Amino acid sequence: MAAQQLQFDWNRPSGPAGEARGEAGAVCQVPAASPNAEPIKSITMEEVVRKENLRRALKRVCSNKGSPGIDGMTVSELKDYLRVQWPEICQQLLDGLYKPQPVKQVMIPKPAGGVRMLGIPTVLDRFIQQALLQVLTPIYEPTFSPNSYGFRPGRSAHQAVRQAKEHIAQGYEWVVDIDLEKCFDRINHDILMGRIAKRISDKRILRLIRRYLQAGIMVNGVVMERYEGTPQGGPLSPLLSNILLDELDKELERRGHKFCRYADDCNVYVRSERSGNRVMDSMERFLHKRLKLKINRQKSAVAKPQDRQFLGFGFTSGRWLKVKPATKALKNVKHRIRKITGRSRGISLLQVIKELNAYLRGWLGYYKLAETPTVFRDLDSWIRRRLRCYVMKQWIKCSHTRYKGLTALGVNQRAACGIAVSRKGPWALSNAKPIKVAMPNRFFAEKGLLFLLDQYESLVKVM
Repeated sequence: MAAQQLQFDWNRPSGPAGEARGEAGAVCQVPAASPNAEPIKSITMEEVVRKENLRRALKRVCSNKGSPGIDGMTVSELKDYLRVQWPEICQQLLDGLYKPQPVKQVMIPKPAGGVRMLGIPTVLDRFIQQALLQVLTPIYEPTFSPNSYGFRPGRSAHQAVRQAKEHIAQGYEWVVDIDLEKCFDRINHDILMGRIAKRISDKRILRLIRRYLQAGIMVNGVVMERYEGTPQGGPLSPLLSNILLDELDKELERRGHKFCRYADDCNVYVRSERSGNRVMDSMERFLHKRLKLKINRQKSAVAKPQDRQFLGFGFTSGRWLKVKPATKALKNVKHRIRKITGRSRGISLLQVIKELNAYLRGWLGYYKLAETPTVFRDLDSWIRRRLRCYVMKQWIKCSHTRYKGLTALGVNQRAACGIAVSRKGPWALSNAKPIKVAMPNRFFAEKGLLFLLDQYESLVKVM
């Protein structure tokens, strides 16, 4: 192998910017920009394959890791592959001839039931998408609405929830909670490409985006063609969805509404129920007519903000408005904790606590925005009871084992004997006084259990 093949030949010669050589007629045409189109930017495919841009893209894809696509190539194998194949791939991109591989279908269970479909591109296509994303983001990001928070640099779900709280505090006490039905799966390719063509003039870039949209889905070894939607899973999909839904944002701004949007989850805040119903009906017509999207009426509603959840958070009623974890979020976290502390797992208490801590750290990292510490205090108490129940389950087969375990933990003989011969189940016994004496809060602290309330208070001081 020649020495130069071991280096990334990022900079390849090309023809005039904006021209695509080769057989391009087989690709669906991109809708032309309208007479009132926004100014076309001069970015070209040469910028996408620029050396520095590709280095950043490779670093990002490698740091994100992720599963292999249909070709089985892992992220760790990407560098070696590019050393050999990149010159040819780069030339295909510059000629407008590169064709992405189909994505791998992965079904992810939703906490509330049902599944979410992910489309996992190959690592090579993730690399190219990332390079394309890095060039497109500076073009579109400055023009997006300040009320849009999803999948944008420097913006987060926490900012969206804080903004929602401000709107409610200003007297907008009704929310139009809009949930788009299978938004990512039903994005109209022609409408999306029409919007992109208003800003981007290089036909090679437009053609590449169109091909990514139309790349098939591999299902049980068979490639299924795709005519709509942009499956979640690739680096480019979030930006494409924001480009399309920015038209919804601009319409809401034109009408003077207070709103927050995070991806396909949009809340519009109004002063009365009547106004809310009017907004819901008009938005349904707008989305259907302009974007060919449908509102899921079963998940959408006009209601008081305290009766709805937004990005996993809810709001308290009464005199003081506070952010709290939504009821559904608490139900989900308890469901996960029940799995970790399942009575029949057959592993040590220390191992259970280790797994529990790993999950709770991530959960608290998101819900630290809440302003209701009693929620974390109550959850701590419930978790400790679950762990006491786990220990009692291990002792339940033999009354002598229970007795020895309790006396070893400092319970007096009479109380230990009463628990040892009890006919009650582990959950009922976990709340008995002798069990709490045997395993107080200090017992779990010494075992390394993370207490949510303590961690929450320390995080609040830092914020």
